[in-house]
Amino acid sequence: MQPDVDRTAQSIALLNDQARTTLTNCKLIITRGIDLLGNDAVGRILDLVKGFDDFSERNDPFGEHDFGAIEYEGNTVFWKIDYYDLDLINHSPDPSDPHVTRRVLTIMLGEEY
Repeated sequence: MQPDVDRTAQSIALLNDQARTTLTNCKLIITRGIDLLGNDAVGRILDLVKGFDDFSERNDPFGEHDFGAIEYEGNTVFWKIDYYDLDLINHSPDPSDPHVTRRVLTIMLGEEY
């Protein structure tokens, strides 16, 4: 990759890691399937998502730390970060710029994908 692309991906990854690990500067969405597992399970899943650090070429080909899969009590759970404008209507014009981007962290059961 070109150096500018690497720097952009690194900037996005840092912002995504901060949002995911602290659940700040992002909107959190959990799907019905996750919610139906109950409050204790949701709390444990959130902890697993926040602690996720198993990024590889396979699950993070662009180096943005915007997707992961975890296992929770026999369930595959996906998490994904998407980038929107500040009004949450359109895609962000620049995901590396927190002044024009709202991150949305969605957590779902694999079967809901």
